[in-house]
Amino acid sequence: MAEARRHEGDDARVPVLMYHAVAADPNDATRALSVTPRAFAEQMAAIADRGLTPIGTAELATAWRSGRPLPERPVLITFDDGYEGVHRYALPALAEHGFPATLFVTTGWLRGPYDTGGALDTMLDWDQVRELAAAGVEIGGHSHSHPQLDQLDEERLRFELIHCKEIVADQLGAVPASFAYPYGYSDRRVRRAVRETGYAQALAVGNGLARRAQGPYALRRVTVRRSTGLDEFARLIEGRAIARTFARDRALTQGYAVLRRSRRVRGRLRERASRAGA
Repeated sequence: MAEARRHEGDDARVPVLMYHAVAADPNDATRALSVTPRAFAEQMAAIADRGLTPIGTAELATAWRSGRPLPERPVLITFDDGYEGVHRYALPALAEHGFPATLFVTTGWLRGPYDTGGALDTMLDWDQVRELAAAGVEIGGHSHSHPQLDQLDEERLRFELIHCKEIVADQLGAVPASFAYPYGYSDRRVRRAVRETGYAQALAVGNGLARRAQGPYALRRVTVRRSTGLDEFARLIEGRAIARTFARDRALTQGYAVLRRSRRVRGRLRERASRAGA
């Protein structure tokens, strides 16, 4: 039995799909992590045809906290950043099947009063975000300016988390319960700050199936990109050959992690030296 079919108890393995842009003609900055509207529609049909049950991020975490069983063959559909194609192309495909999803917004990238000008492509505006929420899409936080959170000092880290949460709550009239780490990067300090900010759960990347044992602030996701064909997508949602599919990604990530840890240590040493000399 495939891993994704084990849906009860601590052994549950749940595929959490991570999308970014859904676009017919993305720019170079988002192309690799985008999917075409046609591909997205075919992927949603594949989920329906295989009898999987899409659920929301908050629903998954709540079930695992309470010990309640998950529905048969659960899967999560998540989007990062807040690209305009989520409203234009993804929402109709989701609505066709009655699927819930989660959108993690970078509040400083969305079009409107908080736009910092740092977005990589055409983004949603707040009216569109409200329409997505009204259609049953859970809206979560993804920071304000999309930095590598584990590289920030404490003051900047707290600003990114709190400002994002406050903007979403102000615009939607509901406090976001879920968070996704920009680039998937976090450490113990970042996860503690996310929890203390009031987010009830958070998603990383990891390119593995989510498990209850990972804890509510480090749930893994699998990346769906422009090169993901239907056969590979079927393996992802069925929980098959995940390690083999992402072997190259994992090797690159491990190498980069060493470099990033070194940078983080040097940055904190500089910060301490600066404080000592003040």
